[in-house]
Amino acid sequence: MSDHRFLRALRREPVDRTPVWIMRQAGRYLPEYRATRARAGSFVNLCKTPELACEVTLQPIARYALDAAILFSDILTIPDAMGLGLSVEEGTGPRLAKPVRTHADIAALTAPDPETDLRYVMDAVRLIRRELHDKVPLIGFAGSPWTLACYMIEGQGSASFARAKALALEDPATMHRLLDVVARSVAVYLAAQAAAGAQALMVFDTWGGLLAPDMFREFSLRYLTQIAQSSQSHNVAKSTPLILFSKGANAHLEALADTGCAALGLDWTISLGAARARVGQRVALQGNLDPAVLHASPTAIRTQVKQALADFGPHPGHVFNLGHGITPDVDPERVRVLIDAVHELSAPG
Repeated sequence: MSDHRFLRALRREPVDRTPVWIMRQAGRYLPEYRATRARAGSFVNLCKTPELACEVTLQPIARYALDAAILFSDILTIPDAMGLGLSVEEGTGPRLAKPVRTHADIAALTAPDPETDLRYVMDAVRLIRRELHDKVPLIGFAGSPWTLACYMIEGQGSASFARAKALALEDPATMHRLLDVVARSVAVYLAAQAAAGAQALMVFDTWGGLLAPDMFREFSLRYLTQIAQSSQSHNVAKSTPLILFSKGANAHLEALADTGCAALGLDWTISLGAARARVGQRVALQGNLDPAVLHASPTAIRTQVKQALADFGPHPGHVFNLGHGITPDVDPERVRVLIDAVHELSAPG
């Protein structure tokens, strides 16, 4: 298993060609996913039924020459397991029925047990790993403490997450209490995914880029570091590479690289070459094509792939990906063009 090019790239070892996978590669742009989602009846039921989560995880692997599978789940499984009540409606996004907004709300939270409160996720990981038959590695994931806290306070998505920011500014002790219980939950959850069979782990800090520099260091980076260090000390997770993706936080790349993670995800607002120049050999880099490129012609897609590969250069430690998740309106054949171009254009000679 250690010879899969995706895992080799995360260890910054030489590969025969650049590995590629795509954030949200199991998703609504695929007709087979939409059919399974309809059978499931709801997004939450799809996540909570291990056989269906396995089915949709494997769909893009069957269709494309991808170099990794990623567990089909949602970042809000932890708040849901804490009793906040997750629902997801088409067109409106996730909602939590019981947001936490007071000191008492937050004091009542406890870390869920992965093998009981989140057993459906662990069962899905075990099933997917078995059904993959070692074809490609499996990535497990979680949301970052700051990102989860944003949803837990707001109760739904937001352009600014002003309530979360206000709590951090007005009552930092209470915010830290929330972030601490969430960070401990995330660390245990990721370790359990590794024990169940995930061969790489990823933390999505989707809303870290909303924070001013001082706030990012105090309320996001601090807890990303805590999770990375916890992974290093866990007997299974320490051998499982951890990818941190803090969208919009390019100003903090050096500090993120110093957390102890194996790789950093990058959005499309920084070039691969510039990022590599800043972090050197400390971490691998994953990214970072603008998802909108997939709406362009096959020729334009190949041109952008070629440019990104050249920007990173002939060095180990690159996992090709988008700079954010694929959107539902993308033509699946454009995705094939992208994946095939990465493999073809990164091959030696």
